[in-house]
Amino acid sequence: MPKSHEINVLGISGSLRKGSYNTALLREAMHLAPNNMHITIADISEIPVYNEDIYATGFSPAVERLREQVRSADALLFVTPEYNYSMPGVLKNMIDWVSRPPEQPFSGKPAAVMGASMGRFGTVRAQNHLRQSVVYLDVKLLNQPEVMIASAQNVFDQSGQLTDESTRGYIRKLLEALHYWTLTLRK
Repeated sequence: MPKSHEINVLGISGSLRKGSYNTALLREAMHLAPNNMHITIADISEIPVYNEDIYATGFSPAVERLREQVRSADALLFVTPEYNYSMPGVLKNMIDWVSRPPEQPFSGKPAAVMGASMGRFGTVRAQNHLRQSVVYLDVKLLNQPEVMIASAQNVFDQSGQLTDESTRGYIRKLLEALHYWTLTLRK
């Protein structure tokens, strides 16, 4: 059991692409996290496409593993790109699988959202749709600060390293706020 001020965060990237700016953003968050925060990255690449007929036979090992990771995390950090004005299908699919009964593990879980996009709006619409999807699941989303990185190709180098110090500052503030929010909800 972690000390009362320490938190374990499960980071979930909504992109499966090897060179994903969003997965790079999540890796950067791991390095920028406060000393009393540990971030683990979930793997959603093996989650099957949701099908009620498959669910009737039980969860796949990948879904069961992810459900346990969500259950045991103190908080969640969603990192989403924006595809066609919304969150990626793989992220919504993961939410649909993990949220199935019994004992839906998202309920009451503190969470934050951030994202990066090559476009000018920096995942504004994707984050809004993600928020709409998890509100029903009783996820306790942090409202501020918001991290919506536009023109991601200009703040990451070819190797996926974040090169913009002001962006690092935004990420630090988000993680500090998530830490505070998680401890507040613990009380």
